[in-house]
Amino acid sequence: MEKERLSFDVVVVGGGASGMMAAGTAARRGKKVLLLEKNKKLGEKLSISGGGRCNITNAEYDTRALLKHYGDAEPYLHSLFARFGVKETFSFFETQGLPLVVQARKRAFPHTESAPDVKRVMEAYCTHPNITIKTNTPVEEIAKTGDRVSHLVAKKVVYTGTSIVLATGGMSHPETGSTGDGFAWLRALGHTVESPTPSIVPLAVKDTWVKSLAGTSLSFMKITFFVDGKRALSKVGKILFTHFGVSGPLILNLAKNVGDLLHTGEVTAMIDMYPDTEFDVLERKVIATFDANKNKLFKNIVKDFVPEGMSHAVLMLLPVHIGDTKVHSVSKEDRKKIIHLLKGMPLTIEGLMGYDRAVVADGGVPLDDINTKTMGSKKLKNLFITGDLLHINRPSGGFSLQLCWTTGYVAGENA
Repeated sequence: MEKERLSFDVVVVGGGASGMMAAGTAARRGKKVLLLEKNKKLGEKLSISGGGRCNITNAEYDTRALLKHYGDAEPYLHSLFARFGVKETFSFFETQGLPLVVQARKRAFPHTESAPDVKRVMEAYCTHPNITIKTNTPVEEIAKTGDRVSHLVAKKVVYTGTSIVLATGGMSHPETGSTGDGFAWLRALGHTVESPTPSIVPLAVKDTWVKSLAGTSLSFMKITFFVDGKRALSKVGKILFTHFGVSGPLILNLAKNVGDLLHTGEVTAMIDMYPDTEFDVLERKVIATFDANKNKLFKNIVKDFVPEGMSHAVLMLLPVHIGDTKVHSVSKEDRKKIIHLLKGMPLTIEGLMGYDRAVVADGGVPLDDINTKTMGSKKLKNLFITGDLLHINRPSGGFSLQLCWTTGYVAGENA
């Protein structure tokens, strides 16, 4: 029995951020669009992004400054972002009834701070008479003839499209369907695909004191990494302790660098809880606290001079006798140990967490293989590639989703 065959102007594979943007944009150009999604619902990753708040973009309106965050990809992205950049993203969501708010480090969120609201807006953008949506429909095959994609097969139906947009996402959050299918298809179609590494991930540590702090976050800390005892890199920012190690914006954005260091030797780190305070100034502060609490046990006054939530860890790392000593009897030598600890909580880094905890995994098609004015493949005339399928390294902070909006819109305009 011959398979059913259906034809469309544009077939979009993947109903995430860039796929929905591409489908909605193509439909508004009068194209007959098919949107195929293997999950039961569109936008599964969108609904959990940004810890459930969805960091839609980064409010850096200077495009040159913005593109510096995309590393080696920067020179390829200027014409793309000139067509649909940060200002257009703000305007798009406001027009759809979801204004944005800008918070620390220029991160922009929906004013409701609800990721499901972003998903709902994008679903509404795809609710259009020109769009046919098929969820729960995994693509089983993508075939080519010569320099064109000839057809796709999904659930025993053959689909043909004048243009095909691949928007299946990369490898981060595999539970949402980002399992690297697109990479396999692209290789089969003759594209070069760089292997992904989870690039924005938490760090796993050996130290039990860290695990006892799960859920504690410190907003202005300095972390310094060492390789075989030699200082390698240092940054200040927010650190979140977890049951497996350390996370938070500072850690996530350093993960790729730390991953590189792990190839060269043993990586340890120090967390300075008072990065703006010199050792002797901090010592004077501690002495003042001691003077005001001379007859109390040291363990009962630790909370007076360490960041909230850190007392337990500080006591775990100090020799046991100090905690049970009355403040007036803490020796000068032990006091120095306390200050050294506040300026350098020691960590041993075991490694990077995997794809399951990655915010972003890189890998994908090199930009040399893409016409970045249209998002068209240089190898297959009717194929367009978007979002996390592109080999672009970027930090957390809204840069990844902005890439999805931009590449999805431009692909939708040109497919």
